Formats: sequence, C-alpha cells, structure tokens
Amino acid sequence: MDYDVKDLNLAEKGKLKKEWAGRFMPVLGLIKERFSREKPFKGLRISACLHVTSETANLMEALKLGGAEIFLTASNPLSTQDDVAAALVKYYEVPVFAIKGEDNKKYYKHINQALDLKPQITMDDGADLVCTIHSERKNLFENVIGGTEETTTGVIRLRSMAKKKVLQYPIIAVNDAKTKYLFDNRYGTGQSTIDGILRATNILLAGLNFVVAGYGWCGRGVSMRAKGAGAKVIISEVDALRALEAVMDGFQVMPLKDAAKIGDVFVTVTGDKNVISRDHFLRMKDGAIVANSGHFNVEIDIPALEELAQSKKRIRDFVEEYSLKNGKKIYLLAEGRLINLSSAEGHPAVVMDMSFANQALSVLFLSKEGKALQKKVYPVPREIDEKIAQMKLKALRVKIDKLTPDQKKYLTGWEEGT
Repeated sequence: MDYDVKDLNLAEKGKLKKEWAGRFMPVLGLIKERFSREKPFKGLRISACLHVTSETANLMEALKLGGAEIFLTASNPLSTQDDVAAALVKYYEVPVFAIKGEDNKKYYKHINQALDLKPQITMDDGADLVCTIHSERKNLFENVIGGTEETTTGVIRLRSMAKKKVLQYPIIAVNDAKTKYLFDNRYGTGQSTIDGILRATNILLAGLNFVVAGYGWCGRGVSMRAKGAGAKVIISEVDALRALEAVMDGFQVMPLKDAAKIGDVFVTVTGDKNVISRDHFLRMKDGAIVANSGHFNVEIDIPALEELAQSKKRIRDFVEEYSLKNGKKIYLLAEGRLINLSSAEGHPAVVMDMSFANQALSVLFLSKEGKALQKKVYPVPREIDEKIAQMKLKALRVKIDKLTPDQKKYLTGWEEGT
C-alpha cells in the first residue's frame, strides 16, 4: 500500500485518539453500523482532502466499512495529526498522504497522489481536490460522479466555478447543512479557536480587546467564547446585516482600521484575502497578537508583515515575533494558518459527529443519484439534515414534542384566521 506519513511508530497513540473521539460520535457510529451491514460503497473509489484528525479517522473508517476504496490527504499543511495518519495506515489500511508541517510542494504532491486513485467521489475541505482536477488533472473528469465540500471557503470557490460554467461535476455543499454550520462553525470554531490561541500563547483573555474580523457563523462562535472568557470583543464587518446583528448581540462594531489601534488580539474568520493588511499592522499596538481561523492563510497579508519587519524569531511553538521598523512587535500565530488545527486539535468530536454524518450520507446520496445531477453546487438534501438532527437528539437522550394532526392542518391551511 502506497502512503506517506511521518512515522508509523506513532500509530498506537493515534489509534487511541481515534477511539476516544469515536466515543463522542454516536451518530457516525450508527452510520458505521449501517454501512458495515449494507456495503453501499462496494467498488467505489473516494479521494478525500480533509484535516487528518482523530474525527476524520472515524469518517474514513465508516466509508471503508461501507466497502469504499479511499485515499486521504491533508487539506492544510499544519493540521495533520501525525499519529492519527500513522494509525489509519497501520490499523485501518487507509492510504494517507499527509505530514504536519509539509511545505507547499509536498502538499500538492500529496494531493496529486490522492488523485492517482482516479476517484469517483471527491471529498474536500477547501476545494483543493476539485480545483486541482479542473486545472491539472482534467483527464479524471470521466471518472467523477460528484463531490462534497466541508467549508465556507470551499463552497465560495465552487459556487464561483459553477457561476462561471467551469464546474464539471456536481458538488454537495456539506457546509450549508444546518446540522453543520449552526454547530460546527459556531460552537466548534468558537471553542477550538480560543483553545488554539491559548495553547500557542498561554495569555489571559480577560480584560483584553479581542477583535474578530467577520461575523458569520464562525465569527459568532469565536466572539461568544471570547466574551465568555472575559475579553472585550470588537467586531469588524463589511456586511450591514451582520454588523447590525453584532451590535444587537452586545458587541462593539467598528472598521478594522480603528480596531487596529486598540486591539490586543486579532482573529480573522472571513474567507477573504488581505483582511488584515499593511495599514492595519502599522496602526497596531506593540505586542498585538494576530491569528487566523479561516481556511486559507491569505486572510492575513503576511508578505506585507514580512516587508515591514526588520527581523523575526520564533518565541514559542506556533508564535513568530515580528520586530517592525517602527520599533513595535507583532506576534503572528501558526504562520497565519488555521489556529484551531495548527496549535490545537480542531473541533471537539461531539460537534464533528454531525458534520461527518453529513459527509457520509452525502457520499451515499451521490453514489446513488450523482449521475442524474447537473454540474452545480447542491445543498445537502433536507431529509438528511433532519435525520441527523433526530439521531443526535436521540443520542443525547433528548425528547421533543410532535405536532398534533390539528396543528399540522392549521400550519398548512389558510382558512382559519383571527
């Protein structure tokens, strides 16, 4: 079996981490049992570009039990858990091409190795597989039935491709499932981002000015958790409705150029590029800490920071001190990459349970219906979203009410008025 991981001797530790995560993923556990019985993916080839974590290992196991042939590569150079990668190879016979800290050349080599499987289904976290197929591996189009996409950033890229009529196969936007973004993006990103910042810096958040660029679901989550830790949260936005919502949620809202003067910690969660730019760096206080929790490291204009600096040095793991020519120091975390996965372990398994249940069931949907779909981005079918919510509530031992026949009639009729 071909693979490229850091060290197979790490496999035992990775296996234990995978098993621990599995304890908190009951919905995916039920799907594993179903796939193991029914073998719906027998003979199906799947290439996955996802963060190689203990939660992802449980998803890979589910697909493997369903009969799929899988190749896995990392969706970010710093997000791989090397012990989990080793465990997938040694104990679960999943070819993995991922090493934490790999350079850009190795990263794309691994993506191409995953595509050597000639996949029928692609699974993406950032759309790198799709984009590589469309730019460099067009010969693979004839094999592909469809793909799934996990992130806001990836969905933005894919919708752009669909709008420009260049997308060559259908994609299920897993990110847009309510059981994904309302929980993974909000609670997962919220907690794991704060976790990553604290592991990297060991600072006290209470009393600090904590600037969040972007008030989408990820920004909402980060803001909520920073506020809970005692920080004074400031929101920067370009969308009027989101900015208004942030105001109503009790946060201070201002342009980033103004926030730059008073912020102690900055976090970007926008999905766009150069959100924190040269002008912002020049306005920042001495000792400002800058981090990104968006998928790509382009949200922070790192080339501009490099140009402004007269020197830099690593102070701690995942903390680079940039000494600017104006005498101030700025601290960049995790090279501007995903702070929650670079210096921490990413989202807790209990929330990834629903996200990866969406992935697994969306792959099942594509394997059955993909050939009949158009070359565009589709939402997760509503019945899948609702089923996952029901399964999660059952796993949590939470019961809810049901509408009576009379209530259903009232909600679907128009005859009854005041």
